[in-house]
Amino acid sequence: MIGEALRRLELEAVPVATPTGRLVGASGLLLESVGCPLQTGQRCRIETACGEWIAAEAVGFRNEISYLMPYKRPDGLATGARVLPAAEQSGPSIGPAWLGRIVNGLGEPMDGLGRLSGEHVLEPRPPRVNPLKKRPVREPLDVGVRAIDGVLTLGKGQRVGLMAGSGVGKSVLLGLITRQIVADVVVVGLIGERSREVREFIDLSLGPAGLARAIVVVAPADESPLMRLKATELCHTIAAHFRDQGGDVLLLVDSLTRYAMARREVALALGEPPATRGYPPSVFSLLPQLVESAGNGENEHGSMSAIYTVLAEGDDQQDPVVDTARAILDGHIVLSRELAERGHYPAIDIAASISRCMALVASQSHQKAARALKEMAARYAQVRDLLPLGAYVPGADPATDRAVTLYPAIEEFLRQGTHEAAPLAATRARLEELMA
Repeated sequence: MIGEALRRLELEAVPVATPTGRLVGASGLLLESVGCPLQTGQRCRIETACGEWIAAEAVGFRNEISYLMPYKRPDGLATGARVLPAAEQSGPSIGPAWLGRIVNGLGEPMDGLGRLSGEHVLEPRPPRVNPLKKRPVREPLDVGVRAIDGVLTLGKGQRVGLMAGSGVGKSVLLGLITRQIVADVVVVGLIGERSREVREFIDLSLGPAGLARAIVVVAPADESPLMRLKATELCHTIAAHFRDQGGDVLLLVDSLTRYAMARREVALALGEPPATRGYPPSVFSLLPQLVESAGNGENEHGSMSAIYTVLAEGDDQQDPVVDTARAILDGHIVLSRELAERGHYPAIDIAASISRCMALVASQSHQKAARALKEMAARYAQVRDLLPLGAYVPGADPATDRAVTLYPAIEEFLRQGTHEAAPLAATRARLEELMA
């Protein structure tokens, strides 16, 4: 009797049919399927005319129609093509072997160095942390850049935006931070970048030393918007994993604007109406969800700091994505085209930048010196145009006279070579000595 009951249970577990849908429409990257109900976020496979299969994901539905979006270019599709739900698969296994590797948005290796392995299964989505249990920002983050460590000191667990137009030096600054920062793991997301820049960033900006402790997730501009979204989320999931393992992690995402653009492509394809500059409202509700998955976790050990580059199109600091990023991040660093054109690198505009966590991690003497430097730089900016004309007369304002005298030393302090080391302790001592 027991054996017969077991055999009956085994037979009941055997599927009598495989649920299969069929393709009934394709408009750009948005595909329509009927006949097989799919949950949003569920993966599936679509058969091409030559018998191959394309991976896709359900991104929405209307009545009996499921809307799919492929991860890669959908070539060879035909009406009536079979659509099969993908078998439930766990995420990739992750561990220290991922360090020094380059992967795509699905966690598949792109560097030709073999399969990736690890002891832990990666979660499909970035984990959420209860805000009441999240460890606060208490310690300074040494990024190795004098203009940031000295005047805009960051903390471990802080999330900051790097705002700049195109060609002002965002990628070069990210490479400098990656090589100099004091962190156990660096997770770099190159989202929506040109393919040429991906190779240049890895070889030139990152370098062998930076790559050795980094994990690079790549989704170039020619990838589908869904792959760009997956790559951005994968960056946060990887960084959160190493944070929860007790490591100090830095997450670099280049760029948050490309993520917003990918969200816009998906939302517009699904029929959502455009709003501010063509961005649907859902984009501005999903950006905080992504950013809030960064930061410190519940454990006493381990931290996750994040730097997002934000492209200010036309150098417009009132761009909707730039404005939203300023509101949801813990500070912003603005790169100035004017400084870049004068050969001042990194082209950080300290007057327009702010770190909202500096007061939590910097000493009183350090904060006083930083405020004094910003005041001297602001006073010099007021009379800079008068100096070449000989129209500035010393003696009227002692504070301005001191600013004019000190500015060459201030400018030298704020400038830094791409391979010049600048530890936080040395930067702080030099700043306090300069402003004494």
